Amino acid sequence: MAKLILYHGTPAKVVTPTFGHGDDKHDYGRGFYLTENYELAKEWAVCKPDEANGWVHKYELETDGLKILDFQELDVLCWLAELMKHRDAANSKRYRTLAEKFIEKYGIDTIGFDVIKGWRANASYFYIAKEFVRDNIDIDILEELLSLGGLGIQYCIKTEKAYDHLKEIGEELSSVAYAEFNPKYNDRDSRARQNMRLLVDSDANKVTKVFSTLF
Repeated sequence: MAKLILYHGTPAKVVTPTFGHGDDKHDYGRGFYLTENYELAKEWAVCKPDEANGWVHKYELETDGLKILDFQELDVLCWLAELMKHRDAANSKRYRTLAEKFIEKYGIDTIGFDVIKGWRANASYFYIAKEFVRDNIDIDILEELLSLGGLGIQYCIKTEKAYDHLKEIGEELSSVAYAEFNPKYNDRDSRARQNMRLLVDSDANKVTKVFSTLF
């Protein structure tokens, strides 16, 4: 039986993953989000500037019989299209019009997948999305940009079947100190933004194959 060990960083000591819950405006829509990276889970548990300590919940996911969509195995434009389905990278009429066309061309039907795996679009990654839709980033540097942050891969539990395959290892619940891990989260994000801006401003960014030219 194939199993993944996954972690969920949160301010909440008690968590009950429930099918149908979650926020439609998260990266991959409604679902329960986890990561394989324990250290990142600790940072995500205290990423809000509220000075509250957090918790990391440990889970086992039995993957036998589950359909898992991995955006890292697809064109990066497919990932951006999925992001645009759930989150707005701009609020202009131009963006709304072009995003609809972009999703139609590059988006994939995620219905039928039990789990979605892909980059986590936190502040730094969403900076990329925003710059991309403003035509400031050439698609030739998109994947390199996404590799710069070390900001983590996440799993989103989507279907009732996947929730049934998820089991918390309650005895391994761990507390997270805000004072230690919130600065680590902020430092990681700051370094990622700096490295991304350097690449965006470099000669490698030809700014010819940009968002509005891809239709």
